[in-house]
Amino acid sequence: MTLRFARVGLRAVSGGLTLLFLSWGAALPWSRSGALAADGSVSSVESVAIVVSDLERSIAFFHDVLTFEKRSAIEVAGDEYERLFGVFGARLRIARMTLGDESIDLIQYLAPEGRPVPPDSRSHDRWFQHIAIIVSDMNRAYAKLRERGVRHASTGPQRLPDWNKNAGGIQAFYFKDPDGHALEILAFPPGKGAAKWHQSTDRLFLGIDHTAIVVDDTDASLRFYRDGLGLRVAGESENYGIEQERLNNVFGARLRITGLRAGSGPGVEFLDYLAPADGRATPGDVRANDLISWQTRLATADIKTTTARLPPRTFGFVSPGTIRMTDLALGFTAGALVRDPDGHAIMLVEAGR
Repeated sequence: MTLRFARVGLRAVSGGLTLLFLSWGAALPWSRSGALAADGSVSSVESVAIVVSDLERSIAFFHDVLTFEKRSAIEVAGDEYERLFGVFGARLRIARMTLGDESIDLIQYLAPEGRPVPPDSRSHDRWFQHIAIIVSDMNRAYAKLRERGVRHASTGPQRLPDWNKNAGGIQAFYFKDPDGHALEILAFPPGKGAAKWHQSTDRLFLGIDHTAIVVDDTDASLRFYRDGLGLRVAGESENYGIEQERLNNVFGARLRITGLRAGSGPGVEFLDYLAPADGRATPGDVRANDLISWQTRLATADIKTTTARLPPRTFGFVSPGTIRMTDLALGFTAGALVRDPDGHAIMLVEAGR
């Protein structure tokens, strides 16, 4: 099957690789207690989900190479899941993997199978998303990835230049998982990054700092994530130069980068390519079982209140509104799958209602 590259409805998903530190770690005032906000604001980035073609292979990769731990594995099917994910006949296997304090979900659709990541995907195509995994030692981490034969997405580890106040001294490298999804390892120098990334440890891979998404229009995305969902802008920067180009493997890359945070969990980072301008839009017919369809799971006290906050024409429902779950295997009592202005999938979840 092939992906059709066309703008249909919402602007499509972008991909990009990030290199910026943006003062992660400050909790939002309304969620410091961990309570869900009553005004519909999102309280946490609960996890990031990656659609894979072979669950056992992906579990082994994330565990053996990146030291994630498998916490659970389930298989689900039925009307609730078909409507939640917008995929008729859906039967899914889902494994929850943790690294430090953060989690990802690996999702394999046994039926119907989705389409693979396009082999010609580029870092600035707007269906791209990645997670940034913090490491305690970039040289050792890169050596381990080389030993395990991972595919490069960057030329090699890059140290960001000191002239860039927000990002200077950060080391980053992009590589691919068995399905061709891009991943990042990142090392913070002293004085940058959350305090927990600088604690003394013998661990090499520490946790997930953020998930990065390419956006077509930062202001439009801010209306969705900041004004609608209530995430807080944690920092901004404009990044360019040979290090950025080699990191993203995009000649002439110049990015406007904006980092946002909820009260807890990884950050969400916008990668707005000011140049080059030829990144492709997310296919208008993308579905939740396609391997380019990552999902960022956001916790809220009331999904209907949250979606009512979203500015018109900034999102679209994939599920037919809020789905009340009688099967609690996924750990929430209600969910709704929506797409942001660029087609990135957001799973809004609520518990205890």
